[in-house]
Amino acid sequence: MTVCDLDHIVLLGDSITQGGWEPHGFGQRLAAVYARRLDVINRGLSGYNTRWIIPVFEQTKGNEGEHDHPKIRLLTIWFGANDAVFPQFVQHVPLDEYAANLRTLINMVRSPDSAWYEPHTKIVLITPPPVNVPQWSTRPDVEPGTPIDRDLAVTEKYAESVREVGKSEGVVVCDVFAPLWEAAGKKEEGLAKFMYDGLHLNADGYTIVYEALIKTIKDNMPELHYENLQPAFAPWDEVDPANLDKSLVKRKLF
Repeated sequence: MTVCDLDHIVLLGDSITQGGWEPHGFGQRLAAVYARRLDVINRGLSGYNTRWIIPVFEQTKGNEGEHDHPKIRLLTIWFGANDAVFPQFVQHVPLDEYAANLRTLINMVRSPDSAWYEPHTKIVLITPPPVNVPQWSTRPDVEPGTPIDRDLAVTEKYAESVREVGKSEGVVVCDVFAPLWEAAGKKEEGLAKFMYDGLHLNADGYTIVYEALIKTIKDNMPELHYENLQPAFAPWDEVDPANLDKSLVKRKLF
């Protein structure tokens, strides 16, 4: 049991999701605005790809029929940065398999025949961000002569695949590749302002992601926007000291 269990937002992804819990990360900012409304759970696993996350996701327990159990109200799926490495590297997932894996994750949640069916869960796919290869290949921990494992144009193909999967599956897509690329002036070197190593985002990069995600939620699932959710427990100035049992009952948000 967790004290004051609330329904959840779950952030599923790789190191860029995991890093969203760092100061000024998108996960930290989501947790702040959804405080007392929904709990934000970070399930970013550094280095993972869509092939590896499926067995991990299969180990989660579905909530169907558990009416009093906290529910996942929003699931973000953010992979591609590692899938898009060149084929000779272990993290690589071919583009067609990448799309199939995204569909598998979607249907694990959305299909009534799935053991992980969550009819109340909304899904948002997030595109991988662009990569700044010169910055990535010259980071301090890289030995001279280390083979380059990524390419901007290849990563862009994986971002486009996310858009295509979202369209074909009827799932909302939060495109972060496009606004980051625009903010960089459509120049690879311009991405250095938003990344601390050419791949992972800094505070400025996460600001773009956070704003894109909040807009995606507001435009496509406004009932989940934090401004439209009341706190699960009454504000302090609505508490009746003479009737605590009644005034402090957990409220339904949906």
